Amino acid sequence: MAAAAGIGYASVIERNWFRLRRHDVPVLPPGSRPIRLLHLSDAHLTPGRRRLIEWVRGLDTYEPDLVVNTGDSLAHPDAVGPFLDALGPLLDRPGIFVYGSNDLYSPVPKNPARYLWRTSKSDYKRTVPDLPYEELGAGMRAAGWIDLNNHKTSLKAGGIDIQVAGIGDSHINRDRYDTVAGLADPTADLRLALMHSPEPRNLDRFEADGYDLQLAGHTHGGQLCLPFYGALVTNCGIDRNRARGLSPWGDSWLNVSAGLGTSPWAPARFACPPEATLLTLLPRN
Repeated sequence: MAAAAGIGYASVIERNWFRLRRHDVPVLPPGSRPIRLLHLSDAHLTPGRRRLIEWVRGLDTYEPDLVVNTGDSLAHPDAVGPFLDALGPLLDRPGIFVYGSNDLYSPVPKNPARYLWRTSKSDYKRTVPDLPYEELGAGMRAAGWIDLNNHKTSLKAGGIDIQVAGIGDSHINRDRYDTVAGLADPTADLRLALMHSPEPRNLDRFEADGYDLQLAGHTHGGQLCLPFYGALVTNCGIDRNRARGLSPWGDSWLNVSAGLGTSPWAPARFACPPEATLLTLLPRN
């Protein structure tokens, strides 16, 4: 009875108990006015998830100056339209994005316990993407959002100049750091880096190149966690204490989103509610 109740809670209640996590991050030049950055990740959307779609649309009420999507938005071939519908009014705001592995490759049944002894990186043996990630990217680009998969550029948001750089998903060997390598622009008010999977080798390079804030997803915060202990695994190279939330990474900051969804083959969360993150960027002390 207790086991059935636990499964019901994890798959019905907590999986749909969306939270907005908030942090203040001191990364702007002295005297700057604060700006709001909304970080979305890992929606793993299927067309029928109306509660998730409506909750994400409602985030526009927080009036973010910049919206960041760190990937794994899709979990179904017909999910592009519903995901763009979820973004809704957020698409009218400045935005940037990278893809995750599940934007390209559809989820398949697998034993979730395998994460206890290895990551899922070796699961991706398909060479031809079977999800419409290009259509997804075209929809976001049509709204003016910037594709940062192995690309860097500059933009203006919240009245400040921001250098942004991103890489493809390292989980499927699409990260090409050398295409964005080099010291970040010292004249920019903020230097922002994006990736899907937070692998230390890339985090170290972004930090060494002078990026102030790095944003990632992928971990699902552990997804099935133990109360008072946290994540059991991260499914990547970072330690489990960084599976979600804000933490220093050398001279930069790292925010890892626990994400909004789950694989449709593992539709449960425990002690790790789905989330988006609202970061208030403040002047450095």
